[in-house]
Amino acid sequence: MEKIDCYVVDLPAVRDFSIAGGVVTRGGGTHPRVLVRVRAGGLSGWGAATPAPTWTYETTESITSTITRYLAPALIGHPVWDLDGAVRLFDQVIRAGLTMGMPLARSALDLALHDLLGRALGLSVGELWGQRRVGEIPLCWIASDDVDEGLEAGYRAFKVKVGLGSLEADVRRVEAVRAAAPDATLWVDANQAYTFGNALRLARALDPLGVAVLEQPLRANDPIGHAELRRRSPIPVALDESLVHPTDLAAFARLGALDIAVAKVQRSGGLHLSRRMCALAEDFGLSLIGSGLTDCDLGLAASLHLFAAFGMTFPADLNGRQFVISRHVLGPGVDVSGGVARVPTGPGLGVEIDEDYVRGHLVT
Repeated sequence: MEKIDCYVVDLPAVRDFSIAGGVVTRGGGTHPRVLVRVRAGGLSGWGAATPAPTWTYETTESITSTITRYLAPALIGHPVWDLDGAVRLFDQVIRAGLTMGMPLARSALDLALHDLLGRALGLSVGELWGQRRVGEIPLCWIASDDVDEGLEAGYRAFKVKVGLGSLEADVRRVEAVRAAAPDATLWVDANQAYTFGNALRLARALDPLGVAVLEQPLRANDPIGHAELRRRSPIPVALDESLVHPTDLAAFARLGALDIAVAKVQRSGGLHLSRRMCALAEDFGLSLIGSGLTDCDLGLAASLHLFAAFGMTFPADLNGRQFVISRHVLGPGVDVSGGVARVPTGPGLGVEIDEDYVRGHLVT
């Protein structure tokens, strides 16, 4: 690696989005992205991180300072091809706490390295890995009071965020989505909001509605509670925030604490470790479903490469375009229509950055 640049760009938010932890976007406002560019041999690779302080602890400021002061200097002079070595370098300069440290910051650089290596070899990420089981990924719509909009756009799966109010209000919210989309796949996500007793009551109340997935009902660091809930819940339990590093998955799986592992590229420090985690989930006999963090198309493309590599056909929560406009930053992006995303086939991540736009819209 010869040079690494870090930029912050605000993207327009098109609608409100809230989770149990708080507000993610406000329609009419902006939402920041941290972009990184790695350069070597006259080529560039791009990656991105989505600051998500209502979901995890990493902010715009912490991501940029971690990249510019710690991770990027460690990568200068490192071979482009050595993706595993880059992960080990990151482990040396940012030590883990309970689990991996600063995964969103690490992910931005990991994506950029994959993009650069693929471009250098003229291969897409899937070709680089020798692993692409499907060419399209169905998507789900984040549902509030706009289910009809999702149906009109071709979506046949809906994810409902709960934990924003009372248990009774959560049940009514899911009931309303089911009434509006009687044949749709439903995925309910609590983002760690529930106690054990209320989570079990929620699962039993939602079971008659045909909910396919109950995601992250309890705190991320509660494997024993999730194991007991999984034993008693009529709905399969999926974990997201609990699974930062592959070793987290190993621990939760050994305790029987989940039915489904949620693959999320940024949460797990990028594509390299996410691929390891997905392979481990398969080896444990767990189901895999895909999610994201209101990503711009760089993150969307990375997720699609990962999900396609493992043949994930359950509709993925890749909702960036539902809430944030990223087309100003990108040239040719990902093809999404009818609730289905096509896996990019161009070199690297397979999307292009409008560098003039980035330079002209930097957040200072």
